[in-house]
Amino acid sequence: MKNLIVATAQFENKSGDKAYNLNVINELSAKAAKMGVNAIAFHECSITGYTFTRKLSKEQLLDIAEYIPEGQSINKLQEIAKAHNIAILAGLFEKDLNDNLYKAYVCVDKNGLMAKHRKLHPFINPHLLPGEQYTVFDLYGWKCGILICYDNNIIENVRATTLLGAQAIFMPHVTMCTPSTRPGAGFVDPELWINRHDAPDPLRREFDGPKGREWLMKWLPARAYDNAIYAIFSNPIGMDDDQLKNGCSMILDPFGEILSECRSLDNEIVISELSPDKLSLAGGYRYIKARRPELYSHIIGQEHHAEQKVSWMK
Repeated sequence: MKNLIVATAQFENKSGDKAYNLNVINELSAKAAKMGVNAIAFHECSITGYTFTRKLSKEQLLDIAEYIPEGQSINKLQEIAKAHNIAILAGLFEKDLNDNLYKAYVCVDKNGLMAKHRKLHPFINPHLLPGEQYTVFDLYGWKCGILICYDNNIIENVRATTLLGAQAIFMPHVTMCTPSTRPGAGFVDPELWINRHDAPDPLRREFDGPKGREWLMKWLPARAYDNAIYAIFSNPIGMDDDQLKNGCSMILDPFGEILSECRSLDNEIVISELSPDKLSLAGGYRYIKARRPELYSHIIGQEHHAEQKVSWMK
């Protein structure tokens, strides 16, 4: 099992502008490939944009959604992957032949589609259906999983993906800098982004404080640590529709340590080399081995009605 070199990206997408977003994906993928990267991960709905779709009708959403793998965006991703000899992970909206709609995230390389995950807990638009299965796939000798944004906030999803064999989990998001019941949460003023070159410090304080990175650090390292997996977190930076996002795309190891993190106020990639030795050295590996499912399988698996509420979506 060879080491895997992975990049994670942050960039400011344009709502509904697939050509622009795919061009940025191409540029950052080319940059990563020159650095010897095997795979690069982009954020949730990085191809289409995300937050603007909360306002769309089903017909409008069907217009921007695509069939997978036949859609134009998947074909373009494959062209980019082939040109740079790199695997690319990116997100978009998917439709099927019955006009069902899903939030999807794909992995594509020069040979075509390697994996597709449908978000298990979508909420941005009421016409989106939830995915019904976990996703684990082979990526150059590594077993990798995909969980999209809110999927990662339900801890059972990360554990289940790990138990299915995932050694690294790609976690694409569009998150942070939104109101919630959590103390300190809230939107960040877009004016700070407009003035970021002249006055970066106020924006950085907002991005790194309780509205942003401080919240992320409460749970993301724990997902990696508890499950002894590499976590590849991707998030946009800049304006996504009318919301400002803070980036912080990062790669964490099975000890929950940050290996690399985007820290600029611009489009950026960072890379890390994943080594298999940490998978069994980390404490989470031992904890998984020590589990006693007979004590709690009937508790965790008991009948439950899922209720999903997002504070800022009121």
